[in-house]
Order: sequence, then C-alpha cells, then structure tokens
Amino acid sequence: MLSNQILRISQGQLNILERCPRQFQHTYLENLSSPSDPEHEEKQTLGSRFHLLMQQQEMGLPIQSILQADPQLQSWMTAFADAAPEIVAPAHSQTFRESEHYRTLQVQDYLLTVIYDLLIADHQQAQILDWKTYPKPENKRKLAQNWQTRLYMYVLAETSTYSPENISMTYWFVQSAGKPQNIEFNYNTTQHQQVTKELNELLSDLTNWLQRYQNKQPFPQLPEGDKACEKCKFAPHCERTQATGEGTGKVLLPNLASIEEVSL
Repeated sequence: MLSNQILRISQGQLNILERCPRQFQHTYLENLSSPSDPEHEEKQTLGSRFHLLMQQQEMGLPIQSILQADPQLQSWMTAFADAAPEIVAPAHSQTFRESEHYRTLQVQDYLLTVIYDLLIADHQQAQILDWKTYPKPENKRKLAQNWQTRLYMYVLAETSTYSPENISMTYWFVQSAGKPQNIEFNYNTTQHQQVTKELNELLSDLTNWLQRYQNKQPFPQLPEGDKACEKCKFAPHCERTQATGEGTGKVLLPNLASIEEVSL
C-alpha cells in the first residue's frame, strides 16, 4: 500500500472497517478468506441472476426465455411486478432511468465507488433503488446505519445538483414471505452533514492505520472478550483468548455452523 495511491473504497469495505479494522486488514490487505459454503454461493448466484434480469428488463431486452428456464426467478419477478408495476413497467415520461448506475467520488485519498441497481430521477428529485434477494427484510434502524444507505445517498448528493431533501433510497426485498416488501429512506441536509463527518473520520483513521501497517503494525482489534470474535472466521489469525478459571487462556475458534451471512 503506497501512501500516495488512490484507493477504491466501497460501502462493503466501509462496513467492515467500521465494524472491525482488523477484519478489514485480513480481508482486503492480506486477502484471507474462509472455506466456501456451497449453499451460500448458490444463493449469491441466484441473487446475481435476479440483478441481471432486472437490468435486462430495464434495457428493454427480452427476458421470457430466462424466466421460463428458472421457476424461482419467474416467481420473484411475477410477485415484484404485482407489488411495484410502476417500476417494472413504467409509463413513458421524461424521467431518467438507468440500471447499474455507476458513480465515483474522491474523498481524501480514496475513490468512493457506488453502483445503484436502479436510479430514477427527474428535474425535482432522485430515487435510488436496490434489490435484495434474501428472505427477511432487515431492521430499518440497522439498515439506516449500514454504509450502503449512508454512502449511496451521500455520493448522489455530492455528485449531482439535487439537494439532500430531494434524494431518497428504497430497498426492495423481493423474496419476502407473502409479497415483496420495501423500506424507504428520505435524505436531508442534517444527515448529509453527519455522514460527511463520519466518513471523513473513518477515512482519516484508515489512512493512519495503513501508515502503521506499512511499519508492521496491525490494524486495531475489537476489545478482548467481544462476542463478535466468537463467530468471526478470522479469530485464529487474531489469536484472541478468553480467561479461564485457572488464569490460562484458550484460542477462540470460529463455529462455522454459526457464521451468519453478512449483507454488504
């Protein structure tokens, strides 16, 4: 890592960096990974296929052959079309619409990158849409603190003429029980100022940690005994211990069966 190098940073990386700097080190600087989980990989593949399906739908490309070949995707698409027909089959207007909309913004020595599953905008307001294909919608308060929510609206406000008050973001959970559900967030100037502060503080910390890492000093760890370490796949690399009754210690090994999928 060179101190004068512009590094690309995504919302997923910000989430990990904020949650545990040492996990960021293991994941992105040392390229460590956990054993593959076939079931998890299958879900990721299906999710990617739905995103591709929505992109082709937005571009006006034929999707019937894809739907006929995959009953799961057909079920999701039918349910989503019923729940949000204005998104799947919008009326012709002057509204700007683009799937997989890509934007970048440099902050300090980092290039922030975002990809909106769908951006819908007119002369007055802009809406970011994101597709989620895991079954259960997240807690709204938790989702509000996710860097995807914070960064996506922040970057749009910084790279467009829209005021924060005219920007929103909607998550669509297409696999929810019953019918697809959505969670919407409306942005404002106060939130924008707070995100600016939090983002700059986190990136300043990253710069300091990278400089120390060049001098063979690892990134900070979570406090000793933090419960998150008990499920972390990198616990053996961190050599975390917890006290026993006799004053000795034991390494916290991850329970692979209990590791939960992290939504980035």
